[in-house]
Amino acid sequence: MSVVIGIPASAEHETRSPIVGDVVKKLAGLGARVLVQRGATDTAFATPESLGDVEWADSTADVIAGSDIVWTIGNLSDADAAALRPGQVLMGLLTPYASAEHANALAATGATTFALELLPRISRAQSMDILSSQGSASGYQCVLIAAARAPKFFPMLTYAAGTIRPSRVLVIGAGVAGLQAIATAKRLGAMVQGYDVRPETREQVESLGAKFVDTGVHAAGEGGYARELTAEEVDQQRAALAKAVADADVLITTAAVPGRKAPVIVTRAMVEAMKPGSVVVDMAAEGGGNVEGTAAGKEVKVGGARVVGPVNLPGRMPVHTSEMFAKNLLSFTTPMIADGRLSIDWGDEVIAGTALTHDGRVVHAGVAKVLGLPQPTPLPTEATASKEPTA
Repeated sequence: MSVVIGIPASAEHETRSPIVGDVVKKLAGLGARVLVQRGATDTAFATPESLGDVEWADSTADVIAGSDIVWTIGNLSDADAAALRPGQVLMGLLTPYASAEHANALAATGATTFALELLPRISRAQSMDILSSQGSASGYQCVLIAAARAPKFFPMLTYAAGTIRPSRVLVIGAGVAGLQAIATAKRLGAMVQGYDVRPETREQVESLGAKFVDTGVHAAGEGGYARELTAEEVDQQRAALAKAVADADVLITTAAVPGRKAPVIVTRAMVEAMKPGSVVVDMAAEGGGNVEGTAAGKEVKVGGARVVGPVNLPGRMPVHTSEMFAKNLLSFTTPMIADGRLSIDWGDEVIAGTALTHDGRVVHAGVAKVLGLPQPTPLPTEATASKEPTA
């Protein structure tokens, strides 16, 4: 009896798909079958022919009923999630910190759920890191959005009557998205500066040919993220960044930490001090924004600058982001499949650290703490096999 990977259609606004043809082939090599809802891959331009040897279902309900593991880009509808059953596995981007009600509803199904946002930030998990792969696309898109709106060329240009000076781009946040934004802006020929409160990012920023803005604030935290700044550090940071922001033609902000509201780094007064025609792209808009006055999904005028709050940036390039997403899920799922059957090794720190719910309860300590839920008891250390694989 082969384990079945189910692919339901994503939400209406989502263009990405969690499956592509190359991954279907690799799953077949593991002894797994793939069940896809009709139309689920259309917006990612993955045709039925390109997917290859898959089975088809007419509805999300049929996919859930016929699958042992469900791969998803985002959350299922409440009705579809309620149809999950004990022993079944759901994995993907599940917004684990959304609310206690959301987490408890998933737990109540008895299904084991893995929120890839919770993936431990360790070297062995890099091939599974959905936040990094999708963040890379987001950083790239932020620069394209800014370049399309900027009233200036990005590169230095020489023409018959003289020379055009290159645009100045400031990128705040030097994670995967920020570094991709820096690299993309450099490729377009801009003069680029980068900033992050984590001192170890300086070398990464400078390796891409950008100048590092040093505010004197250093706040390296756990798991590769920055810790929360004190009030005094926030004031120091803003004072030091004010000049760099004012000098920039384009400002791109990318600072976000899963489970927390995005930190407000750039004040309205700082944006108002920018030159007329300046462009601000706030990648953290969906999490509240790094820029005071950002509106998610909208473009607003602040002083002489335009502040753009884009949403679902990876969905703007669904062919490649779907490919990356599917390969991340494949890397995460592969250790759970042995001889075509589902077997979960709870002694694996990556698997255990990514689990959101199991056996009717929320099992991630960090999520439980943020949502005010009881602290979970330890997960079992022995492997758990699927009792009744789908026929």
